Amino acid sequence: MRIRIVDAFTDRPFAGNPAGVLLLDTDTFPDDDRLQRIAAEVNLSETAFAHPLPEGAEADWALRWFTPTTEVKMCGHATLATAHVLHTTGAATGTVRFATLSGVLSATADDSGTITLDFPTARLTALDVPQGTDGAADALGARILSAHHTSPHIDYLLVEVADETTVRTLSPDLAALARTGHHGYAVTAAAEDPARGYDFVSRFFAPAFGTDEDPVTGSAHTALAPFWSARLGRTELTGFQASARGGLVRTALHGDRTLLTGTAVTVIDGELLA
Repeated sequence: MRIRIVDAFTDRPFAGNPAGVLLLDTDTFPDDDRLQRIAAEVNLSETAFAHPLPEGAEADWALRWFTPTTEVKMCGHATLATAHVLHTTGAATGTVRFATLSGVLSATADDSGTITLDFPTARLTALDVPQGTDGAADALGARILSAHHTSPHIDYLLVEVADETTVRTLSPDLAALARTGHHGYAVTAAAEDPARGYDFVSRFFAPAFGTDEDPVTGSAHTALAPFWSARLGRTELTGFQASARGGLVRTALHGDRTLLTGTAVTVIDGELLA
């Protein structure tokens, strides 16, 4: 199998979020154990596996995502990476539809190579602070201003903290976060200076899924978009994920759908020999 490593939500290599992408030439997936072993070997936050679907199916490709330890229901950056590979290799043009555990998701590329994902908007449920946050403040090492559970396709805790500096300087107790029961934590604050080109910042931690910190998390932005759109009064925003690699995600809220826009770069193209 041919395997590619693609940096997503960035226009330059060695930034954004790297994902493994394997386009299969079969009409089914290998068994789950093999998929999981490959993802563990790749050892990135997600590895995407896709195979073409027959004409007349509900989508063009079937798509699944695996972390090094488990399968996930939704992944934005690995979907962007898969769409990037399909378009740059000529396997697809325009809009590609993916059949996934989160329903049919689409990715549309323009002539510049920018790709827009059409994902379901996360449902936000406000939680009492601190009672409803399962010790998250202590684990994160920061005071929580507000907290929301996100569903149905993601099971993250969206946590608002005081300011951008707090987000950027977080050094959480990852073992404590892993024990809380949430799949991940999206920690966010308003941008200190929107003139820098983004409206809010975030970081994302998912130690329970084998990813201590995810560099740029598309799925989290399906929750960040409605949260900040309500706060800022605009449906189109840009988020900056302030990890060491960093990346920008443009969001557009359309009711129960959220559009996530970014670019990607292929950095490794090779062959899986095992």
